[in-house]
Amino acid sequence: MSELITAELVDLDLSATTKDAAARSLAERMVAAHRVTDLDGFLADVAAREAQMPTGLDGGIGIPHCRSEHVTAPTLAFGRSGAGIDFGAADGPADLIFLIAAPAGADDDHLTILSGLARRLMDPEFTAALRAGTDPAAVAALIRGEEPTEEPAPGTGETEPEAVEAAGSVPFRIVAVTSCPTGIAHTYMAAESLTAAGRAEGVEVTVETQGSGGFKKLDAAVVAAADAVIWAHDVEVREKTRFRGKPLVDVGVKAGINRPAELIAEARRKAERGEIAAVSEADGGKDSGDGDGSGADRAHFGVRLRTYLMSGVSYMVPFVAAGGLLIALSFAIGGYEIASAESVADHFVWGEADSWAALLNQIGSAAFAFLVPVLAGYIAYGMADRPALVPGFVGGSIALTVNAGFLGGLVAGLLAGAVVMAIQRVPVHATLRGIMPVLVIPLIASAVVGFLMFIVVGKPIASLQSALTDWLNGLSGSNAVILGVVLGLMMCFDMGGPLNKVAYAFAVGGLADPTDGSLKVMAAVMAAGMVPPLAMALATTVRKKLFTKTERENGRAAWVLGASFITEGAIPFAAADPLRVIPSVMAGGAVTGALSMAFGATLRAPHGGVFVVPLIGEPFLYLLAIAAGTLVATALVVLLKGARRAVPAPAPEAGATGSDDSRVTVAA
Repeated sequence: MSELITAELVDLDLSATTKDAAARSLAERMVAAHRVTDLDGFLADVAAREAQMPTGLDGGIGIPHCRSEHVTAPTLAFGRSGAGIDFGAADGPADLIFLIAAPAGADDDHLTILSGLARRLMDPEFTAALRAGTDPAAVAALIRGEEPTEEPAPGTGETEPEAVEAAGSVPFRIVAVTSCPTGIAHTYMAAESLTAAGRAEGVEVTVETQGSGGFKKLDAAVVAAADAVIWAHDVEVREKTRFRGKPLVDVGVKAGINRPAELIAEARRKAERGEIAAVSEADGGKDSGDGDGSGADRAHFGVRLRTYLMSGVSYMVPFVAAGGLLIALSFAIGGYEIASAESVADHFVWGEADSWAALLNQIGSAAFAFLVPVLAGYIAYGMADRPALVPGFVGGSIALTVNAGFLGGLVAGLLAGAVVMAIQRVPVHATLRGIMPVLVIPLIASAVVGFLMFIVVGKPIASLQSALTDWLNGLSGSNAVILGVVLGLMMCFDMGGPLNKVAYAFAVGGLADPTDGSLKVMAAVMAAGMVPPLAMALATTVRKKLFTKTERENGRAAWVLGASFITEGAIPFAAADPLRVIPSVMAGGAVTGALSMAFGATLRAPHGGVFVVPLIGEPFLYLLAIAAGTLVATALVVLLKGARRAVPAPAPEAGATGSDDSRVTVAA
């Protein structure tokens, strides 16, 4: 901690009233200390981290933090607010604000230094001293840990001898995993909180800190000797099968910080009742971290359903891209009639273009035939791990057999996952556990799913799929335009997130059995998805002064990303200024989707951007739709950002240091 904070990085009279203004005020001190090279670029990284999860903690503490390429050395700035600033903590505003900055390539030593502060924040004497301090140099020294402490190193799993003695010769043992998206603060604060609570309760707690900075695995003997497990995490626990066969409390990382004693008590209750968790590598659900401590506040069903569906879509997309582009390429070479060519295994002439076109078409069709089974299989896999793959694939294949199509694949995957999860809950003798996942579960689940798909739900879904296809074919006039607007809004709202993926999956599902209506949908979806990065690229070109140096560099890359239908190219801009960027690109996407549908543009390729324009029906009108939406989004974002700059700057805050950045910004 010796060079982490100095008196110049301490503001004992922080006058900011919002978290954005507080971060800016403290970051300006880092710039003045030559610890941060680009103020706005660094603040964009702080805002992106804050968007993942609020950084307020109970007890009046705010810890905005991030890794950033604009940070030259691990740095901490401290501000004390008299009025309090809302950082999203459940108990109200924070008066102690720590801005933690780590270089993008921070190694384990740097993270260890940063974690030292996070652990000390769990000490009420430390926070009381921070609130009482009057000299910035003395407060900086206190934060650096220059005052001696006799407490044992936290997170090591050691317990106070008195606590162990009070609990008996063999204390109750818990192993825990803590993790947060950046692995800097919440990870270690949860570890310290659980360890301290364990000492107070006479429980031996050994913590493995994970997060994004790597991790050192707990010794296998320590895990084997544990009586229970606690996961306090906001990213997936790594190598989770190590903890199989033990009572498990699964919560968010903030629960580990705010209510550790309750988690330990819950772990003891589960151990006393003999509740053994069925842990698999696919398990990902956890308590919200803000519940009442009962352990019953599991993730909302809608959140888990979205996770399952996105698992299937993510595995399906490579098949869509490879198969769809091969088919589109075959049409470009041999025309649409090439789809009815004879098998190239029997009729292939090396020198004929039509033979090559037929070859590409049949390879692409073979890849496309996996689309629905892969979707179903990996939805089931996301729900119940490897034992669900076989019934999922079987159900997806049956969906094609009964003409239930894409919707049938969705239902088959969910059915397969649900059936396997139900079977996994049935208690079995220890001698059968070894063959359950490789023989018994796939056998029974495949039979059940097959029966349901063939006899019960397959035909009704096929009828619904047929009705949907007829509706798409019959789209014209205002109905088509309205659908284009909706798809455009979905593609641009979260730029690669769940809504974007739902719209894309809807369009791709139509390519499995292409009709004129489904090809129009595919065209509208891809056109709208190109708008956000293209609009931000154009905006950074025509009004450079509205954007930071980093954003202008991202804008140059966004030209290529947008042209390639990679909507995620606009995410850095949206993370830095969501209230202006997201509505702007949504408006542009809606315009593009509506125009594409109105123009009757069609598309047989599921990807490719402008590089598959020769395969587009009405290509010039299609490009016009993209250009119109891009111009609308660009105009709106420039207008909104320009209006922000027109607001007079507030008077400099007392004690704030300046920077060489002449631009005026006002928090939204």
